[in-house]
Amino acid sequence: MRRKRAAWPLLLLPLALAGCATPETRLRSELAEAGLSEPMAACMADRMVDRLSLTQLRRLASLGSLKNGRVADLTLDQFLHKVRALKDPEILAVSTSSAAICALG
Repeated sequence: MRRKRAAWPLLLLPLALAGCATPETRLRSELAEAGLSEPMAACMADRMVDRLSLTQLRRLASLGSLKNGRVADLTLDQFLHKVRALKDPEILAVSTSSAAICALG
C-alpha cells in the first residue's frame, strides 16, 4: 500500500506542469501550430497577452480553424481573415497591429 501512495506525486506531476503554462505560451503554441513561423508566433503572442483579456486570448486560441492541424503556409492575411470571424474588433485590432509590428521587426 505504501508504494501506491508514493506513485501519486509522480502521476500528478504532468498535470501540475500543464497548469503552469502561461497564456503567452499557450497562444504562441497555437499560433505556431496554425502555421505561423516560430519567431512570428512568439512576437505576436508576447504583444497580444499584454493587450487582450484572458477571455479574448482563449477565444483567439480556440479558433476551430486553427486547431485543424498544421497549415504549413498560413499567411498573415489568412490568419487575420480567421481572426475577423471572431467578430471582436479589439481582438482584430490587436492581432493586426501585432502582425504588422512583428513582420517589420
